[in-house]
Amino acid sequence: MATREIITIPDEILKKTSDPIEKVGVNEKKLINDLFETMYDSKGIGLAAVQVGILKRILVIDVSNKDEKKQPIVLINPIIKNLSKEMSVYEEGCLSIPETYIEIERPKICEIEYIDEKGTKKNLKCDGLLSTCVQHEINHLDGKLIIDHLSKLKKDFIIKKVSKIKKNPDRIIV
Repeated sequence: MATREIITIPDEILKKTSDPIEKVGVNEKKLINDLFETMYDSKGIGLAAVQVGILKRILVIDVSNKDEKKQPIVLINPIIKNLSKEMSVYEEGCLSIPETYIEIERPKICEIEYIDEKGTKKNLKCDGLLSTCVQHEINHLDGKLIIDHLSKLKKDFIIKKVSKIKKNPDRIIV
């Protein structure tokens, strides 16, 4: 296992659509392990392969609290099959957009179809934070980011802020 570098905005790869996985092989399993290690190391709750520069439809999630037992979930080729009409709002952060949190309204419940790390086709009904996280990460696979929910002005401001942080990581920018 290895921690990988997380790509941040404004890198253009984050806007690209990821390709489906044909077969879960050795390379995909290594990538999954690396994604978990990178996500846990970065204190995140979800990470898509595109965020480490790999355009494959693989994502990992763990929304357990830090004092709970880890509950890792691997979703390969996830497809949203159903979204509830009931909505919920969460303040979302993103490892590819450091030091930024945006309130986003999404369907409270989603049902997805996916393949697990053994290559088995499965279905999962997600509610609350898990639903939000799954939708957020699937958006990554489709080249969409949380800042895409904002006006152009706010989006440009955040991109500029993150660029400054990257150039001078020791300086705190308010």
